[in-house]
Order: sequence, then C-alpha cells, then structure tokens
Amino acid sequence: MWGWASQLPLRGSQTIGEILSKIRIYIETTSLEPGAWIEGQGWDQTLWGGAFPTAADLDKDPLLSDKPIVLARTDVHAYWVSNEVIRRLGPLPDKVDGGEIIRDADGNPTGIFLDNAMALIDNAKPQWTDAQRLRFFRRTVKDALSVGLTTIHDAATYVPDIEFFKKMATEGKLPLRLYLMGHVISDTYWGAQLPNITAAESADGRLMLRAVKIFADGALGSWGSALLEPYSDRPDTTGILRSTPEVLRSLIADFYKNGWQVNTHCIGDRTNKIVLDAYEEALKDSTDKGRRLRIEHAQILTQEDLKRMGRLGVIASVQPTHATSDMGYAETRLGPERIKGAYAWRTLIENGATVTTGSDFPVEGINPLLGFYAAVTRLAPDGTSPHGPGGWYPEQRMTRHEALRGMTAHAAYASFQEDKVGRIAKGLRADVTVLSRDIMTVRANEILGAVVAATIIDGRVVYGGLKL
Repeated sequence: MWGWASQLPLRGSQTIGEILSKIRIYIETTSLEPGAWIEGQGWDQTLWGGAFPTAADLDKDPLLSDKPIVLARTDVHAYWVSNEVIRRLGPLPDKVDGGEIIRDADGNPTGIFLDNAMALIDNAKPQWTDAQRLRFFRRTVKDALSVGLTTIHDAATYVPDIEFFKKMATEGKLPLRLYLMGHVISDTYWGAQLPNITAAESADGRLMLRAVKIFADGALGSWGSALLEPYSDRPDTTGILRSTPEVLRSLIADFYKNGWQVNTHCIGDRTNKIVLDAYEEALKDSTDKGRRLRIEHAQILTQEDLKRMGRLGVIASVQPTHATSDMGYAETRLGPERIKGAYAWRTLIENGATVTTGSDFPVEGINPLLGFYAAVTRLAPDGTSPHGPGGWYPEQRMTRHEALRGMTAHAAYASFQEDKVGRIAKGLRADVTVLSRDIMTVRANEILGAVVAATIIDGRVVYGGLKL
C-alpha cells in the first residue's frame, strides 16, 4: 500500500487548496492508464479546522470537476470522493452496517465514506493489475531498504496480493521478508479462502502466511473508533463497530480453532474490550498457549484491560507515531479521564504485555526512526507537543531499549521468527541495519539525524555502500 499511497501523497497538507493543487499537478504530470481513477492518500481534516472536506470542494478546480477522484484519509478509514464517483455509484443504500455515508441536511452524500461504506468505492473503482502491484511493490521495497527495514508485517493482505507475493517468492524476487496477515471481507470464517504457501514458495522463509487480520472498528481521527461512552467532542456518537460483537467472537473462535494467529485492529476501548473478551474465551478452552494473539494498535483501553493484556499474554502491536500524530486532538475526542488509558505504553509494559513498535505505513511515515523517536520522547519530529518540550504525557514513554526491542526481538516474536531474526546472535540470520550514529546514546534531538549506512539481509548488503 505504501507504493500506492506514494502516487499522490497528501500527508501534511494544511489546506484543501493545497490538496487541490497537488491533484492538479499530479494530473498534469502523470500518464494515467485508460479508465484509471485518480487515487491519493494522506489528508487529515484536523490540520485545517476539523470539518470533513466535500465533493463540492474538488469541483472548485475545473480540471478536477469531471474526474473520478478517490482520496483516502491518512488513517485509510475514510474516503473523500468526487461528484463524478458519486454519479458512477448510482443509488446508494440508506445505511451501511459498520460504516457511514456522510450526508448533508438534504440527505445528499457529501463525498465522505467511512469504514465499511468504503467498500462501495472499492468495488466500483478499477482493480489493481499485477503490473501495478509490481510497480507499487518495487517502490515499497526501495524505500523500505533505504530506511533499514528488513521485514515487513503486511497487516491485511488480500488473496490476489498473496498470489502475487507467492509468484515473486518463487521467482526469487523478494528482497526482504514479508509476514502476511491474510484478509477477506466477510462476516463468516474465510480461512479456507487463503492460499497455502508451501516450503518451496516461501523463498527460504522470506514469505510467511500464518496470521489473519480482522478489523473491529475505525479510527479516532474520523470518529470511527468504537468507544464505551460517547465522544467528548461529538456526544451523538460512540464510533463505528465494523462487525457485531457476536460476529467478532465467532470469527476469532473459528480462526483460533483452525490454527491461525489472530491479529485484530482495535482502536477504541469498546472494541479492545470485546476482542479481549473473545481472546480470553479462546485461550480458556485451549491447550495451545503459543498462538501469540495480537491486538493491532491497542490504542485506547480501560485500566482493567491494560492489565488484562499482560495477564492473557496478548501482544500489543502499537505504533508510537500514532500518539504524536493524534496528540493535537486526542484529548478533545476522549476527555481528561479516558486519555489516561490511551497510548499507554508504559502501563502496558509494566503490566507484563509484550509490546511491538511498528509504523503502520502508509498511515505514518516508513522510517522506523520516527517511531523510535516518538516512543522515547512523546514529541513531534520538530520537538513539540501540547504539553511542551518534555513530551505529551511523558510518563508513558518507553526507554530506548524497550523501543528498540519492540522493533526487533519483540517484532520477531510476534511473527514466530525469534529463532531466525530479531537479534544479533550465533545461529540467527544476519539481518542487520547499520546507522550513521548510535541512537542508543546520542541526545534525543539527534536521533532523527541518523541515516542508514547499510541494510543487510541474510548477510548480503542490499542497501548502502558497506563492504563485507
């Protein structure tokens, strides 16, 4: 998805006008395939006042007014589309379970589609070809290796993409490791639909598929994370539960029973509670305690569930830059009490949870040093926070060793690869990132100045000029 998002990147845009300008430049400088839609990613309405943009905003530029345009929000839990897209969709349903079509006072769609309503767009727009997949993959690999990544956990791999990666692995064209989390949009067990990856297709262990990804709710920035109580800044909603509690319990039980590692997207405290309940039920009746269930994000939890994560042995797969990206509005959304259980990494660690520290790119930047810096400082890259230079809720910071472990040894454990990678030790694969400075000892404000001197995978330099 990073390669796809890099076609028309919108992250950091401060105004709607700036986005319109970027789209215009993209159209004028890009040779699009016949019938292609214009797709971009990264807008964030909190950067220009908080109100969602509209299809009418895109019509302000005559060059854009008749174009099919789909722009994913930075969290990829909302689409902003043009009136041409709305026209092509035809009659829209009044209601979408697990999603929402935002409408104006007259009941007309404004151009914003949230969570499960995004499937209406996905089903209508042209599907990726393998040529596009290859182009996106090459861009992702190029950027990943340049920032020192040796393994990517792909958190929602659809069946056509799994088949593409299998082909690349068989042809010896996987320059790094891919840990896939299979995903199919369905409320009934879909494990049998996922392709099997044989030993011959695994490219000597570079391609793995033993996990599934379930989406339980939306995202905080689009008021989609499912909360136990209404949003503080929007008392009319508690967010979006993308599947019913009964469906989530059934899916988790079935996947667990069939031997899969279950990784569930949970942002809000309601969703984390529902999924932890389901995990606890699955673990209670199982003799296999080594399935390494994961919660992706583990972003907002009650104090009791922060303790339960550690007690159950559930892996908290967090993304430190989510805290620093959200800190400008998170407390407005949650209020002064709920915020104490949000982005609470120190509390999770002290309660015994295994914490991994990923990036969630393209939702955030691809450089893992951004996450390392956010984890240990709770500051934006420019050194600021709503609480000043000491960091946003600094009592929840990680130590440098905890942040590094989350990206290396714990990430390997979370993907069943601790006997292969994640540490520098005799008998393990030589996957190594060499930086220009020691991020464990330099001053905090110098961490982001480190650059990758070399990326080494299986003992071979795949990026940089280091000679072995």
